[in-house]
Amino acid sequence: MHRMQVPSPRKMHLCHPFNSSSPDGAAYHVVKGTVVISRQHLRSPPGRKTTICLYSSTQFDKNRKKARLSKSASLKNRKKTKHGKTDTFTYHITFHLDMEFGLPGAIVVKNGNKTEFFVKFVSLEVSEDRKIHFDCNSWVYPVKKTNTDRLFFSNTSYLPGKTPLPLQDLRKEELVSLRGNGRGERKTWERIYDYDYYNDLGSPDKGEDRARPVLGGTTLYPYPRRCRTGRPVSASDGVTETRGNFLNLDYYVPPDDRFSPVKFSEFITSAIQAVIHFVIPEVKSLFQGDINNFRSFEQLKRDLYAEPRHSAAFEMMAMEKLKTIVPDEVYKDVTKSIKKNPVKFPVPQVIAADENAWRTDEEFAREMLAGLNPAVIKCLKVFPPVGVGGRESSITDFHIEGKLEGLTIQKAMDQKRIFILDHHDYLMPYLSRINSQKGVRVYASRTLLFLKDDGTLKPLAIELTLPGEEEQSRVFVPDIPVRMLWELAKTFVAVNDSGYHQLISHWLYTHAAVEPFVIATKRQLSAMHPIYKLLDPHFKDTMHINALARSILLNSGGILERTMFPGKYAMELSSKIYTNWRFTEQALPEDLVKRGLAVRDFTQPSGVSLLLEDYPYATDGLDIWVCIKKWVHNYCVRFYPDDMAVISDPELESWYTEIRHVGHGDRREDPHCWLELNSIENLAQTLTTLIWIASALHASVNFGQFAYAGFAPNRPTRCREFIPVENTHEFAELQKDPEKFFFHMVPDRFTTTLGLALIEVLSCHMSDEVYLGQRASAGWTDDGEVLRLFEEFADDLRRVEKNIKERNKDALLKNRLGPVKVPYTLMYPDTSNTSGKEKGVTGKGIPNSVSI
Repeated sequence: MHRMQVPSPRKMHLCHPFNSSSPDGAAYHVVKGTVVISRQHLRSPPGRKTTICLYSSTQFDKNRKKARLSKSASLKNRKKTKHGKTDTFTYHITFHLDMEFGLPGAIVVKNGNKTEFFVKFVSLEVSEDRKIHFDCNSWVYPVKKTNTDRLFFSNTSYLPGKTPLPLQDLRKEELVSLRGNGRGERKTWERIYDYDYYNDLGSPDKGEDRARPVLGGTTLYPYPRRCRTGRPVSASDGVTETRGNFLNLDYYVPPDDRFSPVKFSEFITSAIQAVIHFVIPEVKSLFQGDINNFRSFEQLKRDLYAEPRHSAAFEMMAMEKLKTIVPDEVYKDVTKSIKKNPVKFPVPQVIAADENAWRTDEEFAREMLAGLNPAVIKCLKVFPPVGVGGRESSITDFHIEGKLEGLTIQKAMDQKRIFILDHHDYLMPYLSRINSQKGVRVYASRTLLFLKDDGTLKPLAIELTLPGEEEQSRVFVPDIPVRMLWELAKTFVAVNDSGYHQLISHWLYTHAAVEPFVIATKRQLSAMHPIYKLLDPHFKDTMHINALARSILLNSGGILERTMFPGKYAMELSSKIYTNWRFTEQALPEDLVKRGLAVRDFTQPSGVSLLLEDYPYATDGLDIWVCIKKWVHNYCVRFYPDDMAVISDPELESWYTEIRHVGHGDRREDPHCWLELNSIENLAQTLTTLIWIASALHASVNFGQFAYAGFAPNRPTRCREFIPVENTHEFAELQKDPEKFFFHMVPDRFTTTLGLALIEVLSCHMSDEVYLGQRASAGWTDDGEVLRLFEEFADDLRRVEKNIKERNKDALLKNRLGPVKVPYTLMYPDTSNTSGKEKGVTGKGIPNSVSI
């Protein structure tokens, strides 16, 4: 990261290195600048009818009583570069300002063209030693559509009360315009941020089975809010928004929060590649006459993962099938992609070093600490486990005594050495409905584990339960006479954990939880506000990826319902779990204490000490947390000299009030859900928690998906049969051919392959990604002290990277690699990748935001 040393803007005076005079003899100052714009190929260059004006930060327009506005200047001397399907244009621009104009504080971009373009930044050279930077990163639409020019503020931060007088009205007017009036259908070119319920998931006009409840706004179905689109409602129920086609990507997202041309192009390319990986195995199964199931582990690996190129016959059949399901323009891209890339999935890390290690009990347990869903396991406090209503688990002393390395059950609990992965209470009310769906058979589960002397966990017992007047439970242990029964029990635990991971840990706790913060920030904090500048990179692309998720993943009949075991009840189930969500408990130290895996220890930088030393997610995560907290606290102190400055900030107060009472309004009554924003310490804790969720927490549950779940038997998403009971026909079939029975029980090949295509896309980094400790532009702020603190933050993260590398080499820390030999790198910040060019399925790197 480049360090940018600049003086305070309040002490700067405009120098005049390019002084000249007009024909009438009046002196003026020449300000030159650079404008960088991107857009898709095959469209007219954006510079022809594009103009820019400057607003003074020090001078008023005497007639209008607003900030003084310069004459417009046109873009000149276009230079074009290509990036895939995207053109980037660099222009020069020149302003002639009179000597009293002062420093520019804002710019106005007028798009007089017929189509939109993406403005990356504008940089002005106002003196020999001073540049003013305008980070834009937004689509600018034609003025004929918007009826207004596009305003951007400079990289100088001001608290509301310290805003230069000429800019104060601009600051207020801009915020008002962003809020809209809450009426009408949003148009693509509008910049309106408003809230709505999740009333856009169902399609009741297509039949009762496609109807879904509205989430949010009721005690029955609480939920975070989403960005309002205002589309027409369904004729069937009068509340559900109508939807476009399955592949409709024109879901309303405000221009500032839409993918850049480069990212959108790469996203489509990544999706196309995943579609190819999905289609080829499906065509091959048709060709071989086996369209329902894999027959063996060997066949699954042979059919799905990259080998020498398939035959021409398979390729032709694949292309013919694909042509029937994608638009013509996408099909053209597919044909190009097939010529350049493998047509099968890459080999997942979990089977790369050892094809069978994933099946071991040690790996099964290790992934609860270092896999896809490492923030659910907790310390057991009561034995037997007790559920809602006081109902005791069926796991008894008999199942686990003698397996605790000489300890009694009570002694092992006192030493914090018995753990539980609990997928029981939240599932039981839904199991009857879930299992009434075609092809779905799942249990609720409890898994007990013991911490061995070598720091690894071993499973002790698995309880699988079905609902009824009396709960029907079966308990399985590792030394059961028919070992395959234990293996099937582990499979059902993995199914439960996969559903919770995707619906709750991933979607609800990161994607859905962050969106209200994005909306409130845009509505209540000016782009000049220092907290806005702190948070802005942590909101990059979140609203766009969420809109795409609602359009093709979370909707009724969407990919998630087709692949995950909750099916049509998936989002409703996530709503029930949101009932107990607390923002304060999303802070990593608080979460670890709540789960009994850490204790308060204020001698530690994080404020806690881990009770489980070899816990990769927590160990690395706390290091990241400490770095974020230090950076955020120092940043806040830079702008808020004392607690009263926090309390008296009207924009900050409106922001936090709106988050609690509107964006997350269904959780406003819980006094433990939110900190009071009455001190620098509480502000720093709140902002640290938000940044942690958007960056490290999301990275930990997202970018390892293909590494572990890319081999479907390791992380199945549903089951089609229950575990057979002894002395039945099904039990005899299991004993006769365990492998065949396993593949008859787990998802069919279509569901499996569709799920792999999804997680391949979700696991990919894009080339324009900006990682924790980085900014897209070195000129994001003109505050030299802030830049110094940010450089310190990046240095701290580099030290964390080094520590993670050393831990992964430590043979005593067995949970870092496990039997599968997959190092834990999901908390690896990747700040050394300053170019941001590494992309694809890397299994490492913490992007700033929930951006995929």
